[in-house]
Parts: sequence; structure tokens; C-alpha cells
Amino acid sequence: MRAPRRRSPSGARAGFTLIEMLIVVTLIAAISALLMGTIGGGMDGLRLRSAAKELVAELRHARAQAMAKGEVQRFVIDPAKRHWTGAEGRSGELHKKLSVVFIGARELQPRRGEGAIVFFEDGASSGGRIQLRQGNAAWNIDVAWLTGEVGLHRAQVDGARVARADDAEGAAR
Repeated sequence: MRAPRRRSPSGARAGFTLIEMLIVVTLIAAISALLMGTIGGGMDGLRLRSAAKELVAELRHARAQAMAKGEVQRFVIDPAKRHWTGAEGRSGELHKKLSVVFIGARELQPRRGEGAIVFFEDGASSGGRIQLRQGNAAWNIDVAWLTGEVGLHRAQVDGARVARADDAEGAAR
């Protein structure tokens, strides 16, 4: 003989209905989509950061090659065409939605409108900054002239002025 089922005092079953579960899943998906858009900047933010990391890796590679081979290495970038050329003939294109600004030694320009950073055998460099920008987001890639160290820093966009996030005065270093 079967034991009778016990019911809760209110007579309702314990658990969730399928509709309640679907509502919860829908809410979680909507909140996740909103957070991804505001925190990470969505696909545009991902594209910008990915491009910045790619350039950092290429600059570090050029520095490492200069020290390993004992030969000067050049990294050349054309901000208007969004094209770069690095050590060992490596080259690439940046996405058309990105704007590029180069700040560096004018004497090293291979051609008008292009910028170059030179890495020397001892690891030092000519120094410079490459800024990638898309909408209200920007990243600065700074190359120290004395050590050749390559750093990546989020920049703050304030109207037409872009400054490093930790630079209170907004001046380029």
C-alpha cells in the first residue's frame, strides 16, 4: 500500500514552476548583457584592448630581438593607414574603427606621417607613445627611452584631450 503524499500546510507543492525558472534565466541574461556593455565596453572595448596588447607584444619583441641579435630594431607605425611594421618583417593592420596617434622623435620618421621607435642593442630605445582610441576609450602604449620598457596604460578621454589615467595634469609624458 502506498503512503499518502504529504502536502504543505497551504496545500501548494514545494519547488518552482517552469515559468518561474524561465523568468529567472531571462533576468540573469539581461543583467549580464547590460553589465558586459557598461563594464567592458562590449566588442568595441574588446577590440581596442586586444589591438593595444598586440602592439605591446610587438614592441617587446622588437626590443628582445635588438638585445638578442645585437642589432638595432625599428618599429614603424603609420597612424593614418593604421599599419605597423616590426622586427623580423612582422607587420599588421589595426581595425578601421580605431584612431591612432603617435608621439615620438621626428628625426626618426621614415616618411611623412609615419612614426618610428628604435630599439638599441643594450635594450634602450628612442622612446615614444602610441595611443589607440575608439569613442570614449583610449589606451596609451608608452616606450621609455632610457630602458626601452614598454608599458600599457588606460587613458582618460576628456573631450578632445586624452590623458593617462594616473596623470593628474593630463600632460603627455
